[in-house]
Amino acid sequence: MKRFRTRTVLRTVAAVVTAGVIAGSLAACSGSGGTSTAPQDIPAEGVDDGATLTLWTRAPLEKQAKLLVEAYNASHKNQVELTVVPNDDYVAKVGAAAGSGGLPDLFAADIVYVPNWVQQGLFQDITTQIDGLSYKDSINQGHLDAGTLDGQEYVLPFVLDLSVMMWNKDLVKEAGLDPEKAPATISDFAKTAKAVQALGKSGVSGTSTGLNCGGCLLFTWFPSIWASGEDVLNADGTESLLNNSAAKDVYSTWKDLEASGAVAPGSADETGATWVAGFQEGNVGIMPFPATLLSGLSFDAGVSGIPGVDGGESTFVGGDGVGISKDSKQSPQAWNFLSWLTSEDAQVGVLAKDGSTVSRSDLADNEYAAKDPRQVAINEVAGKGKTPVALNFQQAFNAPGSPWLSLVRNAVLGDGDTVDADNDEITAVLSQ
Repeated sequence: MKRFRTRTVLRTVAAVVTAGVIAGSLAACSGSGGTSTAPQDIPAEGVDDGATLTLWTRAPLEKQAKLLVEAYNASHKNQVELTVVPNDDYVAKVGAAAGSGGLPDLFAADIVYVPNWVQQGLFQDITTQIDGLSYKDSINQGHLDAGTLDGQEYVLPFVLDLSVMMWNKDLVKEAGLDPEKAPATISDFAKTAKAVQALGKSGVSGTSTGLNCGGCLLFTWFPSIWASGEDVLNADGTESLLNNSAAKDVYSTWKDLEASGAVAPGSADETGATWVAGFQEGNVGIMPFPATLLSGLSFDAGVSGIPGVDGGESTFVGGDGVGISKDSKQSPQAWNFLSWLTSEDAQVGVLAKDGSTVSRSDLADNEYAAKDPRQVAINEVAGKGKTPVALNFQQAFNAPGSPWLSLVRNAVLGDGDTVDADNDEITAVLSQ
């Protein structure tokens, strides 16, 4: 029996040591909130008095973060100083700063890390302020849920990053299929990929993915499971459900695509650094893809939600949440930035204008989205998506050599008969 073991001894040791250092530093500061102003005493819109605020974000959101900061600074007395951190360094940097009391006033976090960092006390409680927003009910619920602990709220959406199905209309048309028709099922997706592959064009592949990138895979495969009416985790995030029938259909679809040669060369070893490059260059027919990259494509691409086994559509509501750090002494000023961030000026005037997804459903049908039916489709599918929440999400899914990565590689590149056992390994990590 061929089984892929991605957790090498060196990786395991490194991961355990790193996790231990970070967890220790976070635990040491848990619950030590650094605000000098009680949350309930912050004015509804915060304070704009010329303060200098610091904000950290990770590199994948650099473009949107810079646009937001520039717009805020141009319209407010307060000024935000932005620091962009390489994605692979971000968790360690936050952990070290949390342990030394050196977190910035505001910091963004990959939404899958938010529950853990909230529990560790890294964010200030802003329940009163969030509940006071007249449009609170329209704010993306997945992000709010991820930042809620014991009924108290700690983060707002910073930038949404949705996974969608995207296809190169020119290649699909050349393959003899309707370029305006979205795949209704994952079988339709596979059919399109194989048709493009059959063109035999040099350097062109039917589809592509990152089979050595846990984050890439969950971002683009979980939605097919949700669209099929199944779930990926139990309600409290302590049990993996990734051996259900829909999940197995997803794995078998990709196994067949890989065996037929329709998956781009190099996908088996792709760790995430270049997993979207082939599509961006016009050399991939169809693939689940980050919605935030639509505006940068130089060719006409079709866009839809990611389909399920027998229909339906969904998306992984990813991206980052943002909150006021435990170390900030400028909570009223920091809240002024956060309240502006969720305003129409920021959501429509900055994000929608740039082609990004808004985090408020009441602003989905805005003047900029209306100009591009694809953006309307992205905004609409946001309401059908999910954000899985688990305290040990990073270790179970995103970490190099995670049990989720082992499951996928065994199912797609191996014999495919170890899904149940690998699913149990994911549960073992989630329930620690």
